[in-house]
Amino acid sequence: MKIQKSFGEQAGKGTLYLVGTPIGNLEDMTFRAIRTLKEVDLIAAEDTRQTRKLLTHFDIGTRLVSYHEHNKTASGAELLRLLETGLHVALVSDAGLPAVSDPGADLVREAIDRDIPVVPVPGANAALSALIISGLPTDRFTFAGFPPRERKELKDWLEAWIGSACGTLLVYESPHRLKKTLQAMLDVWGDRPIAMVRELTKRYEEAVRGTVSDCLEWIELHPPMGEYCLVIDLAANGGIEGVAKEMWWDGLSLADHVARYEQETGDRKEAIKRTAADRGMSRRDVYNAVMKR
Repeated sequence: MKIQKSFGEQAGKGTLYLVGTPIGNLEDMTFRAIRTLKEVDLIAAEDTRQTRKLLTHFDIGTRLVSYHEHNKTASGAELLRLLETGLHVALVSDAGLPAVSDPGADLVREAIDRDIPVVPVPGANAALSALIISGLPTDRFTFAGFPPRERKELKDWLEAWIGSACGTLLVYESPHRLKKTLQAMLDVWGDRPIAMVRELTKRYEEAVRGTVSDCLEWIELHPPMGEYCLVIDLAANGGIEGVAKEMWWDGLSLADHVARYEQETGDRKEAIKRTAADRGMSRRDVYNAVMKR
């Protein structure tokens, strides 16, 4: 067991400060963050070029060094050595909170093992910002970083959430993988409530709220741009049960599939929407295929 008194003396050791930085809007930088970055002996940054712009804007002249995924072993060892000699170090990421989905978590663990105080200086966070504007449940949520890139690993990852009690799931996704990930979600989880949020705190901040199929249809007309945070309600309608391998409509043509729903609902537009969701297609593609017959 290790007990830390964050603001007491620590036998001559320095303190590792985890400093939150803006995720887009520079006005989200806190007074405490600016003061801390000015007072520490060293700032360790994921991308020194990006961080230098921030430091210049706030007139911060503290020495800047690099700490990222590819040099974390050597750089981390040196930072820990300096901390043990009594120097104070601030760790920052490109945007948001350090040690969340970045190598800062490794440095934190090592510092704790050496009884070096680790102190958070809170700031903006994309996942939580997306969650609170999503309109989806916030009483229970899980942050899962980036989904796997490869198709097989992604499918296995999605299936692992089936039956879980994680509530609302928060994940990050890049624009060039967004469509593939949404389609896989639809195939494995069905058409669940989702908010697709991008460019948080920036000029083109946007939240698309609806279902997974709605979002797939949206990006067909509006090509993805910027980094996305996906907020998915996994608890809606009793939670995820998975999509049955043999669907009731497997033997139907696309037109017959639409006709079955139209007979049930009396609404052709709704029938096309449901058919698109079942088959993981966009409504436009279903409409075109049926109307051009």
